[in-house]
Amino acid sequence: MIQQITRGIKISVETKFEGSFLKENIPHHAFLYFITIENQSKNVVQLLSRHWKIQEAINRPHYVNGTGVVGKKPVLRPGETYTYQSGSLITSPMGSMSGTFIMINFTTAKKFNVEVPCFKLNVPYILN
Repeated sequence: MIQQITRGIKISVETKFEGSFLKENIPHHAFLYFITIENQSKNVVQLLSRHWKIQEAINRPHYVNGTGVVGKKPVLRPGETYTYQSGSLITSPMGSMSGTFIMINFTTAKKFNVEVPCFKLNVPYILN
């Protein structure tokens, strides 16, 4: 598990390799990732948007930006957590993801960035 705390918001990430398949004679590798957001601050916060950088070993990075996560914009009171799962499909057997959640502090009405630590997307058999 990878973890990082930014401004009182703890992000924990776990990944799971789901398998490989060919699509149009190009290998694709499927990964699930599970993210837990824990509010360790003293303020109520809300996740507004996300920005991902997906890096593959053999391709240029690509970026994904969007509102909320999995269709939701969770509000977290102090001590609360929110967990979700999503997935990534890459064509290289090795890759990584990192990103930023844009959040708002309800006490100050100010937006702030929470870093999502870099996590690996590696096909298990490639590391042997």
